[in-house]
Amino acid sequence: METLSLGIDLGGTKIECAVLRSRGGAAPVVEHRERVATPREEGYDAIVAATAALARATARAAGREVGAIAVGVGMPGGVRRRDGLVKNSNTTCLNGRPFRADLEAALGREILFDNDANCFALAETRLGAARGHEQGVVFGVILGTGVGGGLVVRGQVWPGLHGIAGEWGHHGVQSSSPDARPCYCGQRGCLEAYASGPALEADYLTRSGRPARAPEIARLAREGDRDATAAMASLLDAFARGLANVIDVVDPSAVVLGGGVSNLSALYEEGRRLVAARVFNDELLTAIRKHELGDSAGVLGAALLPLGG
Repeated sequence: METLSLGIDLGGTKIECAVLRSRGGAAPVVEHRERVATPREEGYDAIVAATAALARATARAAGREVGAIAVGVGMPGGVRRRDGLVKNSNTTCLNGRPFRADLEAALGREILFDNDANCFALAETRLGAARGHEQGVVFGVILGTGVGGGLVVRGQVWPGLHGIAGEWGHHGVQSSSPDARPCYCGQRGCLEAYASGPALEADYLTRSGRPARAPEIARLAREGDRDATAAMASLLDAFARGLANVIDVVDPSAVVLGGGVSNLSALYEEGRRLVAARVFNDELLTAIRKHELGDSAGVLGAALLPLGG
């Protein structure tokens, strides 16, 4: 039996669509994919229209009309349970708007909808770095401009009652410190304020007076630069505190790291050692893996939603 599904990944800079073709028990394959720039400067209506147009074009390129293909959508933020309005999106013109309902109206069909971190976690579980752990619990981590995450339980996204399961970026890892860093969420000491790319870069700038991007800071730390070493140590300490907390509470089978910061090798070396030292156990068996699907994970995960994700 053959099944087609269409995934839509709505990001701040790009909208991407992909059609997956599934046959029997074989892994799904990408039938067709397209992407366009997100017209965020043109506002909400333009984003809805561009997303719908790309979905229709991608479906037709795969030989179907969009009404004949199940559709899943992933995007930063989520949808409020009480009224269906978008919340917590970094494309701010979407917040407080009924994006899901408006896209359904534009496409003339129902869609499945989830957070982009959940889509990342689902794709890496089914098709990527956490293959083999589908019957367990996989924690998919985003370490980039922000810090987020998603949980997949026995091969399916676990959104939680409020749709915020896996949002580890906003639990406190330094909240008791008198100089805890403020977070945009209104709290202080959140993991995101220490383990995101901008947090690392701001820390290094404060210490050294010199701007640098995360990969350069990591390189300088390996070369013995004092300020870079201190900035990396702060990030790794926060990462270890946060991930040890998650492992203590959830005890996942595997953790997959994604986002730009996940490319820093120190997370898998010193970072893992620090996690092991903090976790409530005398050994760390949890696999901590780098993503395999890159920026394709979001759209693939969205396309997997209609396939029982």
